[in-house]
Amino acid sequence: MLIIGITACIFGIGLFCWLIFTLTVYALPFFVGLTSGMAAFHAGLGAPGSLLVGLVTGILTLGGGRLAFAWVKSVPLRAAIAAVFAIPAGIAGYHAVLGLSEIGIASLAWREAFAWIGAVVIGCTAWGRMTGLGPIPARPGGAAAGKSHPVLTAATRRN
Repeated sequence: MLIIGITACIFGIGLFCWLIFTLTVYALPFFVGLTSGMAAFHAGLGAPGSLLVGLVTGILTLGGGRLAFAWVKSVPLRAAIAAVFAIPAGIAGYHAVLGLSEIGIASLAWREAFAWIGAVVIGCTAWGRMTGLGPIPARPGGAAAGKSHPVLTAATRRN
C-alpha cells in the first residue's frame, strides 16, 4: 500500500510539473484577465460580467501577443515581447517550485535555490514557446520566409 502511495505522489508531482511547463505561455494572459476581472467586479459589474471581462481581456492579451510577435520583424522587439510573456511565467514558476519544494525539503536555503532554478527554467521554457510561435525565418537554401508550414497543393505534387 505504501508503494502505491509513493508512486501516486511521484506521478502527481510529475503531472503538476508537466502542467506548469505546458501552461507557461499563459501566465501573462491569466494575470491580465484575473486583474481586469477583479477590477470589473470591484467596479460593480457583478460576477457574470466580471468573468466575461476577465475572459475577453485574457484572450485579447494572448492573441495580441501572438500577433505582435508574428508581425514584428525586429529582433529586439521580438525579444521584448517574448520577455513580457516569460517574466510572469518565471515568477509563477518560482512560486510553484517553492510550494512543491516545501513538501520534501526542510532547509529554507535549498528551497530558495530550487525555486530560483525553477523560475529560470520555467521562464526559459516560456521564452522558447513564445519564440516558437512566429514564422520560420528564410533559409539561404531557398525556403520562403513567413511560412509556418509548407502547403502541399496540386501544383507542387510530383507524379
